[in-house]
Amino acid sequence: MFQSGTAQLLCRLLIVVAAIIVGAPVHAQSGSAPQARVIQLDAAGKDYLPILTGPPESVSMESGQVILAPNRTVGKHSTKEQEVLLIVLEGEGQMIFSDGSTLPVKRNTALYCPPRTEHDVKNTGTVPLRYVYVVAEVR
Repeated sequence: MFQSGTAQLLCRLLIVVAAIIVGAPVHAQSGSAPQARVIQLDAAGKDYLPILTGPPESVSMESGQVILAPNRTVGKHSTKEQEVLLIVLEGEGQMIFSDGSTLPVKRNTALYCPPRTEHDVKNTGTVPLRYVYVVAEVR
């Protein structure tokens, strides 16, 4: 089960990402450099679309849209000292961890990956897997 601080962070991240996807205004904290804005998620035939790349676009958040063709993976990588949230928009697949365990990746789900976790994402379906990831620094 998530600790209450983690659950609160996930809720805040989901609200921001949902606002970005539907085009609602996102308000930056007063005094900070980032500005509210709408970001189109049209990848125009690309496999990867950056959404937020950290300061000065955001305080510390990074995010992007990934589109994986069937049987493709993003490649094994680590979250390092960051938390990662995946919001699956289309398709299906698996999040694969270094110990061999997996989590199902499917449309209309969100997956949380804690700090210091090596993982990969694979499209196991027959259509492109499209998801948005949000990375937050652990404080």
